[in-house]
Amino acid sequence: MRILLYFLLFFSFISLNIFAQIDEITPPEYIKTIYFKGNTNESQLPVLKLGDYIILEFDALNGNEDDYYYTIEHYNLDWTPSVLVKSEFLDGIDNQRIRTYENSFNTYQIYSHYKLSIPNEQTKRLKVSGNYMIHVFNNNKEPLFSRKFMIYENMSTIGVAIKRSRDIANIDYKQRVEISITPNNILLNNPKQNVKLLVVQNNNLKTAISNLVPQYTIGNQLIYKYDLESSFWGGNEYLFFENKDIRAANTGVQYIDLKDLYHNYLFTNYPRVNRPYTYNPDINGNFLITSIDAENSNIEADYVWIHFSLLSNSEIENKTVHVYGNFNNYSIDDFTKMRYDELDKVFKCSILLKQGFYNYKFVTIDDNGNLNEGGISGNFYQTENNYKVLAYYRDLGKRYDRIIGMGEGSSINISN
Repeated sequence: MRILLYFLLFFSFISLNIFAQIDEITPPEYIKTIYFKGNTNESQLPVLKLGDYIILEFDALNGNEDDYYYTIEHYNLDWTPSVLVKSEFLDGIDNQRIRTYENSFNTYQIYSHYKLSIPNEQTKRLKVSGNYMIHVFNNNKEPLFSRKFMIYENMSTIGVAIKRSRDIANIDYKQRVEISITPNNILLNNPKQNVKLLVVQNNNLKTAISNLVPQYTIGNQLIYKYDLESSFWGGNEYLFFENKDIRAANTGVQYIDLKDLYHNYLFTNYPRVNRPYTYNPDINGNFLITSIDAENSNIEADYVWIHFSLLSNSEIENKTVHVYGNFNNYSIDDFTKMRYDELDKVFKCSILLKQGFYNYKFVTIDDNGNLNEGGISGNFYQTENNYKVLAYYRDLGKRYDRIIGMGEGSSINISN
């Protein structure tokens, strides 16, 4: 009986690990500026066509010129590990050292810049579509960080239209995504069960809507015209700053100071939740590394302490406030938490960032850990947001979720 109990406990533990949803690992403090992209200049959350390349770059600020290694894993729609063995989704080998790196040049902050491109000589190609995650390890095989990405096949045409909400209570605050899927020379068997959608706003998987099923069909076309199920809060345009010239105050920077490193003090922002919407072009939470005097910004751009500040009012004075953006993959942690200054009546936070152009906003977190993106910035249906729609399909008898198409839309031309 004791041996039988051990076996049951062992297999229960194995099954829990096999079917558990896998989340991204947040990097340690000395790993900065993780730049993850496909064929576009958008960093983070690459969504690329099968056969295209992918690039991962990051900086290590410990000055040790350490060796780092990577592995790639395949996942199901819900980010549980798929049953495919590595040879079924990867041509070549992984668990290889990242061989391309350079040390910083003419900077106050010493760092090493690492770059990995896939395909490469070892990892020749990814063979199937679906959800993937790249994991980066150190010499001791300790995981440092991981990033998700998706690969799709052009097996369908996905139409995306952004509309105002039909809910009268939220008509001024929400945006609704209408979707149509037209298969390209393939037959989708039992689409209500086998086709699932993922809708991502501004490359942020943390607020994505998943598992949408078609409402009805017209011929072979799948139609999604939900109201509540496919609605997002509109949010507000991101705030921004640029410090490509490290020796002068740039856009959004009030003044600078040089101590051990340069310090940039941004203009104090104010809550926008009760103010009228104002169009302000942004890059939807993204960032771009740039330096005005550098031939190669990857190694010549310096690190700067960015000092954020936010005016307080009675509505947010006792709330937990964070700086939010794609510069750290929309993570909420102690480094992004703002502290309330009783003397100045403002929230303050300092983050070490590489020179460049950054989008950011301020968000609140309640006692249950729930994120409220519009608690400080407000929500407006007019806000320009980018939406990506991915269609997942698992045919009868298949062992993994393939992505059969990707569509994209913007709310800049939102209609009723």
